[in-house]
Amino acid sequence: MNDLATANTLEERVLADPGAFRILTGDRPTGPLHLGHYFGTLANRVRLQNAGVELFVLIADYQVLTDRDVADRLGEHVLGLLADHLAVGVDPARATVFAHSAVPALNQLLLPFLSLVSDAELRRNPTVKDEIQASGRSAVSGLMLTYPVHQAADILFCKANLVPVGKDQLPHQEITRTVARRFNERYGPLFPVPDALLSDAPNLLGTDGRKMSKSRGNAVALSATEDETARLIGRAKTDADRMIAYAPEERPEVSNLVLLAALCQGRDPHAVAAEIGGGGAAALKRMVIESVNEFLRPIRARRAEYAADPAQLRRVLAEGNARASAVADRTLAEVREAMGMAY
Repeated sequence: MNDLATANTLEERVLADPGAFRILTGDRPTGPLHLGHYFGTLANRVRLQNAGVELFVLIADYQVLTDRDVADRLGEHVLGLLADHLAVGVDPARATVFAHSAVPALNQLLLPFLSLVSDAELRRNPTVKDEIQASGRSAVSGLMLTYPVHQAADILFCKANLVPVGKDQLPHQEITRTVARRFNERYGPLFPVPDALLSDAPNLLGTDGRKMSKSRGNAVALSATEDETARLIGRAKTDADRMIAYAPEERPEVSNLVLLAALCQGRDPHAVAAEIGGGGAAALKRMVIESVNEFLRPIRARRAEYAADPAQLRRVLAEGNARASAVADRTLAEVREAMGMAY
């Protein structure tokens, strides 16, 4: 069965019995979330939550240190990430939003899990290999090397059985499945072997034609003002052809803007392109700016309310941390019992 067929079957199972599934997902607090995050993951998290799936959302503050020496403005970014999630519809009454560093029992699982994988398996991981290549160094930090196992602890501490991922994240997911299987074989059945829920999210490029990224300044943040949005989209790359068409392979930058307008309007991108026709890049950008600002207006209003009350954000996070810690404590106790370490 191919990946698409497998994903469709799993989606059908989830919608048929959402209460049988628990999802772990999350983000690193390195800056504000943007439209790529929204259409790529956030909207799907809210959809699954509203369908009745139990949702755990990790604010992966420790993982900020995997590729940098210090974590600048970390507290600000953590609260901003929480505000973004609440603004798009993640409900702390139904979802558990928590910070990595605030759940000690979760992090203790890293030690026994590391004993279940080899150094070679970690070094073969594409993300680790890419990081070594991108850094220009011959090695990376121990935290980056063990990142896939820490991610396994993130997923397995709450016994999540479903993890929404893109295809590029499948190697990480496979390490988690390996850890779960090997623990169960060595110590007895304790962990589910989680399935990857492959995303069919649109691949939005940044306004410079490269991958949309917080660090590249090429993405519209959910918290951006309408004027900031207009300036950023106004600088977006297009091409010299005045006739607007949706042709991602032949005209990626123009098609990316068409897709962004279509997603915000809930329309087919071909219809959006046909409506603009020969209006050229200026008409396209006007439509995108209007569509994005109209779409984000209620999200921005809700986010501004949350951001204006950091004490409330801290209370929401503290409650999520407490719930996640209770789950992690139970799992760690079960792990110790299984390993003969319940002294």
